[in-house]
Amino acid sequence: MTPSIPFDHNSSILIIGAGTWGCSTALHLARRGYKNVKVLDRYELPSPISAGNDINKIIEEGPSTSSSGDSLNETLRRLATHGWLHDPVFSPHYHNTGYAICAHTPAGLEQLIKHEKIHENPDFEILDTPEKFRALMPEGILTGDFPNWKGGFRKTGAGWVFARGALMSAFYEASRLGVEFITGPPGDVKTLLVENGDVVGAETADGTRHLSKTTILASGAQAPDLVDMKDQLRPTAWTLAHIALAPSECLMYKNLPVLFNLESGFFMEPDVEHGELKICDEHPGYCNWSTDTTGNRINIPFARKQIPKEAELRVREFLTHTMPHLAERPFSFARVCWCADTPDRNFLIDRHPDFKNLVLAVGGSGHGFMHITSVGGFIADAMEGTLDEVLKQAFRWYVLREPITFSLLLRCFKIFLRHVLSASHDKLPLNKQMLMHPLGRRPETAVGRDWTDVQDRMSGPNKVMDFGDVQEWTDIKPDRRYESQ
Repeated sequence: MTPSIPFDHNSSILIIGAGTWGCSTALHLARRGYKNVKVLDRYELPSPISAGNDINKIIEEGPSTSSSGDSLNETLRRLATHGWLHDPVFSPHYHNTGYAICAHTPAGLEQLIKHEKIHENPDFEILDTPEKFRALMPEGILTGDFPNWKGGFRKTGAGWVFARGALMSAFYEASRLGVEFITGPPGDVKTLLVENGDVVGAETADGTRHLSKTTILASGAQAPDLVDMKDQLRPTAWTLAHIALAPSECLMYKNLPVLFNLESGFFMEPDVEHGELKICDEHPGYCNWSTDTTGNRINIPFARKQIPKEAELRVREFLTHTMPHLAERPFSFARVCWCADTPDRNFLIDRHPDFKNLVLAVGGSGHGFMHITSVGGFIADAMEGTLDEVLKQAFRWYVLREPITFSLLLRCFKIFLRHVLSASHDKLPLNKQMLMHPLGRRPETAVGRDWTDVQDRMSGPNKVMDFGDVQEWTDIKPDRRYESQ
């Protein structure tokens, strides 16, 4: 898709959202020499509702070199990894401590083997006894019984990143390069400005009209508040909790590998700012369903520094199986963390089909933070009309651009049969595989979307939960150290 306007480095660009993708985009645009970039966000940085405002995130490196047979995921991880290893803005925040991934039910193990290929990948050491799990960390840390746990340990090429540090580093460098950030109440966008059938900027709560040649929407789960996303985004929330450790414990827990059970939860070493251990309970996510004035079902994100009691119980069960000595410790902090899922969990980075001056940069789908190093480059490419064809097809706006007819369905079915029956199909180069479908890489549409789809996520009740059904929340006393989180 070619840009609707010619670009020069003085073109005015407005980014809505100063979270993970907004800051990444600002940085990449500034590095390309754009001199008139403005970012709006209703919160001061780091935003308390940004998923990137976190003490740590899991990172698994991609392949070091490209291949025609690389999957989309391998390609994206390779590009992100380059930034974590070599970009001075991000590399100080990456900790290559290793990564243990596991499960404890037949279904979980099947998914683990399918996606991680731990028995085929020589980088993984097989973990099949409680003793092997306990040996991953210094004596006295993993003291649980690890019931039926099995998995693999990757000693290097994986670990964690200091998420808030990486987010703020991108912000500081973009600011140094000339990007203007307007945050707090003056940056609170209330509506997009539309003139002559196209977006020309945004208006904030104070009535200021911020005009631009190009507007980039990077507001995550809040994006549907400004643009009808045609059901392509489902705001989905996860839950996390912190436990405060003594200084002596922090030393003992330093440089630990990540421990991730895809059916129950994960943790990594405590943060250096507050000396706290973050634990996440694994589940398919929460939504917050309601009904608008027209009777349509809507899903409304909200910020809350508490978690449902049922999530607390899941966290404590995970600790009972891994570190029972911490299972009854009080939580020092907890919060709900929102993301935005597309139906196929691929990103949505594309020009809006009806507003050519509006670039959509949303759909992190639970794995968007790892790509803070590179995603801003994809978004800048989409703006310039130079995005790689493979990525363009993977990230495209995918509501059907043609009516659903019997002829279209028949074509799709024939291609599906060819995909299944052709012994040579999987050997095609990635770009050819992607382009075989008449609708591009994304045959899925949001028409009739299954809002309860767990999208290969497991654990908890194995369903997408509704905050409206939550009976009780934690009551963690506020700590002024977390005023910005």
